[in-house]
Amino acid sequence: MADTVLFEFLHTEMVAELWAHDPDPGPGVSAGLRGEEAGATKGQKMSLSVLEGMGFRVGQALGERLPRETLAFREELDVLKFLCKDLWVAVFQKQMDSLRTNHQGTYVLQDNSFPLLLPMASGLQYLEEAPKFLAFTCGLLRGALYTLGIESVVTASVAALPVCKFQVVIPKS
Repeated sequence: MADTVLFEFLHTEMVAELWAHDPDPGPGVSAGLRGEEAGATKGQKMSLSVLEGMGFRVGQALGERLPRETLAFREELDVLKFLCKDLWVAVFQKQMDSLRTNHQGTYVLQDNSFPLLLPMASGLQYLEEAPKFLAFTCGLLRGALYTLGIESVVTASVAALPVCKFQVVIPKS
């Protein structure tokens, strides 16, 4: 229980710290509303990238540490099932609610009560703030998959809080 609270506080502080700094729009950007918007967008993309990078490294470490009992995954679906069960339990103390696939390299993982979005679930006004709370987890999934030998692109979407869908696309080689 204490581990969960500590992780949630750490994650919240990482997001808050990365969003707290006013981004410098850089040279050649005119002052005014357009310049501020361009700088803010660039700063937000950089913050999302940093959060995803942190998650990627944590996912790599968990991908090395967790699957000791199940050393051989036969196919991609087995790896994704491992993520939905074992990895999700290790990080969030619950299993992912659903895993769907089109059997062509696209998987949708759905969590109906995503723990990092639960504090914001009281109103729709927080819906546009949700992506910055998902970047770390996207990196976490991508890092674990990479360690298990699967290159992927992971994106997240939120239609209603605290429900979250992670789409994992594995390009065919």
